[in-house]
Amino acid sequence: MTHTFLLSNTSTDSFPVRRRRWGSRARSLVSAGLVAAIFGAGVFAPAASADEAREQQYWIKDYGIDQAWKVTRGAGVTVAVIDSGVDTSHQDLSGAMAGGYDASGAGAKNGSKPLGSLPEHGTLVATMLAGRGNNSELIGKLRAQREKAQESAAASAKASASAQASSSASSSASSSATKAAASSSSAKPSPLPKPGPGDSGIIGVAPESKLLSVSLLMGKDNPGGPDVDAQVADAVKWSVDNGAKVINISLGSTGQDWPESWDDAFLYAEQKDVLIVAAAGNRSGGMLQVGAPATIPGVLVVAGVDRDNKASWDSSTQGISIGVAAPAVDLVGGIPGGGYTTWSGTSGAAPIVAGVAALIRAKYPELSAAEVRHRIEATAKDAGPDGFDNQYGFGLIDANAALTAELPAWEPDASDTIADWIRVHRRAAAPTQSAAAPSATETDLPSTHAAPKPVAPSTGTNLPALLVIGTGLLILGTGAAAVVLFVQRRKNS
Repeated sequence: MTHTFLLSNTSTDSFPVRRRRWGSRARSLVSAGLVAAIFGAGVFAPAASADEAREQQYWIKDYGIDQAWKVTRGAGVTVAVIDSGVDTSHQDLSGAMAGGYDASGAGAKNGSKPLGSLPEHGTLVATMLAGRGNNSELIGKLRAQREKAQESAAASAKASASAQASSSASSSASSSATKAAASSSSAKPSPLPKPGPGDSGIIGVAPESKLLSVSLLMGKDNPGGPDVDAQVADAVKWSVDNGAKVINISLGSTGQDWPESWDDAFLYAEQKDVLIVAAAGNRSGGMLQVGAPATIPGVLVVAGVDRDNKASWDSSTQGISIGVAAPAVDLVGGIPGGGYTTWSGTSGAAPIVAGVAALIRAKYPELSAAEVRHRIEATAKDAGPDGFDNQYGFGLIDANAALTAELPAWEPDASDTIADWIRVHRRAAAPTQSAAAPSATETDLPSTHAAPKPVAPSTGTNLPALLVIGTGLLILGTGAAAVVLFVQRRKNS
C-alpha cells in the first residue's frame, strides 16, 4: 500500500476519570486511497515584526500556559518534531536544538534543511512548540538610543566649544573646548547585550525544552529513496532512540488505515514510554474524518478551534479518536530565514498540546506516557455536547489545570494501545506453520488428547420403524375394543 501524506497545518476542583472507546473505531478501519494536500498551513500572511508576532500569541494567556510557566517551562524534556525540516538558524530557536536527522535521504543529515513544497511548515511547528523568542528588538532599541545619545553629546560639545572660542580671546580656552568635544565624541559606548532569548518573537509552549528536528520529504517522488511510509517509521524509531519523550507529528492522510511498517515503529514508541501527539487534520485539506496516524491507538489526537473556542470548519476535522482541542486559527510562527507569518490549521494546534505534554513530563517525570495523555484529557474544559464528542474530544486544552489539578486514581485501558490493536487485528497476517515443522503446542500434547477413532453407525433399533408398528397396534387395539363393546350391548338388549 502506498501512502501520500498531508502536512497538517477550567476549574481544577474536580476532574473525572475519562476514558476513550477505541473498540468500535479500531474494528472499522478501512483502507483508502490517499492524496497529497496541505494539512494545516492553509493561510499564510507576513507578520510585521518580532514584537507584533509576540503580541499575536493569544493562546499563551487564554489557555493557561502563562500560569503553567509558574510551575515549569519544560526544562529537561526533549521533543521530536517529525515534519518538513526545521530552520535551526532561526533566531527564536537559539539554544533550543538538541540534534536532528533526515529520514528522507534528500535533506541535511541533521534535519536542518526545510524540504518539499511547504518548507516553512516544520519551522512554524518548532517555534510554536519550543521557541525562545529573541532580544533583537531590545538590541535594536538600545543601539538606536546609544547612537542618538552619542550624536547629542557630540553636537553639544561642538556648540560649547564654538561659543567659548567666539567669546574668549584666549586661544588656550578654545583649544581646551575643542579637546573636550573630541573627548566626548570618542567616549566608549556601553556594550550591547548578546543576541539570545527575549521578549520579542515567538515564545513556545515549552520554551525550555529541547528539540529534535526529523525531516521528511512528502510527495510521490523522493530523490533520496524511501517513500513516506518508510520515512515516518524510520523517523519515529530514530526519535525514540535519541531521547525524545514526546513526538509531534503534524501530518497525516485521508485514509484511516496505516501501513504495517508503522506497527513496529509506534509499538516501539509505546514500549519505550514515548507519547506521540498528532494533528487531526483539516477539512479544507480534504479531511472529512481523522486519518492515520491520528487513528492509531495510544496517540494523543488534537482537533482545532477558532478564537471563539468553536470547532473550526476549515481548520479541523472530526473523529472518535480525537483527544482534545486547541487553537488552530489566527496562529503565528517563525519561518525559515528569520521571518514570521500567521497561519491556521491543526498543524499548529498539535505543537501547543505537545508543548503541554512536555511541561507535564518535566513536572511529573514519573508519569507514563499514557498517564500524561490522561492528565491532558481529564483536565480539558468540556466543549460542544456534554462529555466526550467527535469534534472536541474531551474538550479544550487547559495547560495550568493539566499541571496542577488533583486527579482521581486511574488505570490505563489495555485496549487503548497499539500493542493490543496489533494482537487483535494483525493475527490473520501471521505466517502459518509448515506441516513438516509442527508447532510445540501440537507435538507436546499427551496421547490421551488424541482425537477419538471414528465409529461405524449403529445397526440397532430403528426409531421410524417403531413408530409405524406402534401406530398399527394402536389402531388394532381400538378396533377390537369397539367390537367387544358392540357384542356386550347386543347381549344386554
